[in-house]
Amino acid sequence: MNKTVSKQPKKVKHIPLRTCVACRETKSKRELLRVVRTPDSHVVLDATSKKAGRGAYLCARLSCWEIALKKHRLEQEFEVALSTEDRAELEAFIATLPKDEPPLSVTGEPKAELSAKGRKPK
Repeated sequence: MNKTVSKQPKKVKHIPLRTCVACRETKSKRELLRVVRTPDSHVVLDATSKKAGRGAYLCARLSCWEIALKKHRLEQEFEVALSTEDRAELEAFIATLPKDEPPLSVTGEPKAELSAKGRKPK
């Protein structure tokens, strides 16, 4: 007896994507950190991504967190003003993040930043 086996392509596993509220980059859910507005209107970091409430995602980069607090992106997303306690907790977390490193060029050297007129600095 010959059994014919039809080869079907393997099913690709679905990877949930989320967008950082600061830089607007789309990344996988596991690469981003979740901040949640709890039912009692507190804004807290959600390390497990399982807390109840409205969630927003941020990259694990210092620059994204600074933008989110400075430009009030979390307040816009959650439609609630951050209390001083919530802001202090988030700023304490930001203090633990490493500084962003400048992007590397193909040669491994840091890229030269362009001046305001679009020219490389001398």
